[in-house]
Amino acid sequence: MEEDNDPLKYDVWIEDALRMVIRRTLTYISANGLPGDHHFYITFRTSDDKVKIPDYLRAEHPEEMTIVLQYQYDALDVDEHAIYTTLRFNGKPESMVIPLSSIVSFADPSVNFGLQLKMASLDDEDLDYEIEMDLDETDGADELLSAGSGKAGDDDKRKSGEVIALDAFRKK
Repeated sequence: MEEDNDPLKYDVWIEDALRMVIRRTLTYISANGLPGDHHFYITFRTSDDKVKIPDYLRAEHPEEMTIVLQYQYDALDVDEHAIYTTLRFNGKPESMVIPLSSIVSFADPSVNFGLQLKMASLDDEDLDYEIEMDLDETDGADELLSAGSGKAGDDDKRKSGEVIALDAFRKK
């Protein structure tokens, strides 16, 4: 049986489960704040159509961008499809919508944890949703853009975490 016709899409299901870990983590943080030294590096594909970021950030980071959620972020909200937040870039608050499907890596260096994700081929119906941008634009975010178009694992900090790569489970 050809891999594309296999009804058991383990690679897609594993990625869905890993994205659920990210969603549950950020939902908890949204409701309770960051405990202890926890903070997150989130790398996402800026080229995805459903990513909503200011044009100048997309121009500076046309493929991937990493944000850090640590000391200050504003209006962090998470639903089944996306992360909604406001971060500061050059002192200016900017609303962002990051679909969970656009995230390529997630790390919490305080506990040496990281996830590396690859976009598994999903059916179009799996990605058929609308993302609404409805954030309060208040001045509470002071986030750091930690990396531009670098790929996850390029710097030593991200290499130190436990990375789960799906390539080990895929047929070659």
